[in-house]
Amino acid sequence: MALHQAIGSAVRYSAYDEKTDTAVEFPVDQQIAMTEDTVFDLASISKLFTSVLAVQQIERGALELEERVAAYLPEFGGAGKQDMTVRQLLTHTSGFRAWIPLYKEPTREGKLRLLWNEAPASAPGTKYLYSDLNLVSLHLVLEAITGRTLDALLHDEITAPLGMHRTRFNPPASWKPKIAATEDARLPWSGLDRGLVWGEVHDENAYGFGGVAGHAGVFSTAWDLAVLARTLLNGGAYGRARILEPESVELMFTDFNTAFPGDEHGLGFELHQHWYMGAMATPKTAGHTGFTGTSLVLDPSTDSFLVVLGNSVHPARAGGPAAPRAWPPPTTWPAPSPYALPTAAPPGSPAWPPPPRPRSPCPPSPSPRTAPVCAVRCGGTPSPGPTASSSKSRRTGAPPGRRCRSRPCARARSRSRTRRARSPAGRGASGTG
Repeated sequence: MALHQAIGSAVRYSAYDEKTDTAVEFPVDQQIAMTEDTVFDLASISKLFTSVLAVQQIERGALELEERVAAYLPEFGGAGKQDMTVRQLLTHTSGFRAWIPLYKEPTREGKLRLLWNEAPASAPGTKYLYSDLNLVSLHLVLEAITGRTLDALLHDEITAPLGMHRTRFNPPASWKPKIAATEDARLPWSGLDRGLVWGEVHDENAYGFGGVAGHAGVFSTAWDLAVLARTLLNGGAYGRARILEPESVELMFTDFNTAFPGDEHGLGFELHQHWYMGAMATPKTAGHTGFTGTSLVLDPSTDSFLVVLGNSVHPARAGGPAAPRAWPPPTTWPAPSPYALPTAAPPGSPAWPPPPRPRSPCPPSPSPRTAPVCAVRCGGTPSPGPTASSSKSRRTGAPPGRRCRSRPCARARSRSRTRRARSPAGRGASGTG
């Protein structure tokens, strides 16, 4: 069954009061409820669109995966970046540090000069480090080899063919009542003193580039992202439109970071990340998150996907204004409360029928393999590996007396006991639950 649901407010707060550490609400008649067609600032999910555009150019032969970036951008090759490759940009193994404040330079030329002079923090290919600079660089490569701006590429190569009419950079002013507000951006917690950001890109560097950047700046809806997800799960096609060949899509679900366990990465997509993929996480599960409170997860093994869009930085970023805008994520990530979760297209569309409903991720007795999944999805505590102290611990992968105590897991165990009590299996019969 498809679930497409809106909860909470798209616009609720007018400001953040740092003196009292409280949010200042708009009058009730000025607040705007979340709807199924609310438009969100996707933040770093924008990187996936840039990555799809790059894979399209690889497919067409205009871009080589193992080619040096400096072959397309000669100015890029200074400060030790001469051997950095396109693949390393797409998999965050270039050696770039997480980000630099490009927005402090008032001109585009000044921003590019900072990038040309930026030296890698580690030798390219020797370390995984998530960096906005990778997709900023790829953005420049795409514009150089195509002669078109990134926003034009997004429209012509992805959103127009797929009918994603609510997805674009720099939404027009007429969209503002349908856009979820983000942060009360003021110094010192934000890099720029802008007040309530609403209808404009939240990311400071993307804002400095005029709202169009490879790492952030795309606005979209839950349904449009569902179309993109279904397109990729379909091997690059949606209805009569095809934006990628199946072999190209497979590159986005293939781990290129086998040398960096725990940081699995396809071209553009993160792979197998339990911290936000939860029970959907498999070695082939691909996805990405965004700083504003957004995430996208695709699982080819079950032909399913999950879109969660929220404005969790409204009116101030997670952890309060003192929290830095940096990677890696905190150990406890705040779940966005306003969200929309489209999981399948309506009857008659190319994405119908929906995938089969997945089984509960929380078994009655979590094994060493499923216990971490149970913890992520249900909030329980993962148990360590099995011990030899008792037969029970060998069955469940937990020491005696330890089990996931979250309510979903407890309900799952209760249902299992009921099924076993009613099952004729004990009398020699067989069957399925």
